[in-house]
Amino acid sequence: MSSPGTTAHDVPVLDGSALAGVLSEVYAFEATRAVVRCASCGHADVLARTTVHLTAMGGVVRCATCTAVLLVVVERPDGVRVSTSGAAWVQAPG
Repeated sequence: MSSPGTTAHDVPVLDGSALAGVLSEVYAFEATRAVVRCASCGHADVLARTTVHLTAMGGVVRCATCTAVLLVVVERPDGVRVSTSGAAWVQAPG
């Protein structure tokens, strides 16, 4: 059984703000204030309100409504890579 804030595999579960630092290396705007729309269910909200599962390699960002994967953030020796394949779109804060 998992405790609050972790999954059954002891992966910390945080909100989207947990990726603020690493995403600042990729985006020229405050990424946690960006709006992301889930390609699965259509829910749109700021990245800070998503669920983030952190591992040693990076983070998996999930939709707060349907838990589909929105983004995958991986820290590599040659830089940060972000896959947005689960997001219909990402809008920079205005």
